[in-house]
Amino acid sequence: MDAEVEDATARLYLAIGRLARLLRRTGSPGLGPGAVSALATLARCGPMRLGDLANKEGVAPPTLSRIVAALVEAGYVKREPDPQDGRAWLATPTPEGETMVSGVRSARVRELQRRIEQLTPEHVSALVHALDALETLVGEESK
Repeated sequence: MDAEVEDATARLYLAIGRLARLLRRTGSPGLGPGAVSALATLARCGPMRLGDLANKEGVAPPTLSRIVAALVEAGYVKREPDPQDGRAWLATPTPEGETMVSGVRSARVRELQRRIEQLTPEHVSALVHALDALETLVGEESK
């Protein structure tokens, strides 16, 4: 790997981590980043078994079990029997959970927009042009 690409890779990693931490502190009263992420995944993907949610979130099932238990206790998630397997259950966001995710997304998007608006037009253009590559990196289709 060429030294310039290696340096850019390290800088990108650090910048994304810092930006993610800044945005996580915005709009998630009382919920940790893992809980917000799991709740957002359920809101986006619909009811899901714990193991499937753990895979999507990239965490161990026991960790996710604790997160989901806290979300159930807070009223943001409910457990429903899995219609395909009576021994299993599905985690489903409640209306309160959907509202929470929507509010967190809105607050975080507003904070990101506020920060982007402080950039020069050249930097904004560079970010817009980098979106396809960033979405490819995370396996999302470009919009």
